[in-house]
Amino acid sequence: MKKLFLGIFVFAVMAGALMASMLSGLSSGLNSFCVSVKSLLPIAAMLMVVLAGVIYAGGQIMGAETRARANVWATACLTGALIAILIVVVAPPVLNAIYTGQGSVTMC
Repeated sequence: MKKLFLGIFVFAVMAGALMASMLSGLSSGLNSFCVSVKSLLPIAAMLMVVLAGVIYAGGQIMGAETRARANVWATACLTGALIAILIVVVAPPVLNAIYTGQGSVTMC
């Protein structure tokens, strides 16, 4: 019985050490993902604004049904661009305030 508890204890210690090493790798991976997303979202937002203009202009030379669909698609592109901009600008200070209790620490 003591060997079983000793085996469980050794397994738990080894699993804890493995998880600690995995979490440090996970942390650096998530940090690099965050940096990549923060650099990609403004570019995607600008492309969505340009795409919305192209779709809207293209829809204006089509028939009434296509024009209505193009207006909806252009509005959806603008909404996506606005959400991307809000994520880049507003989310970091809000998350910093929640996780650190301050608004001055930078994330990523």
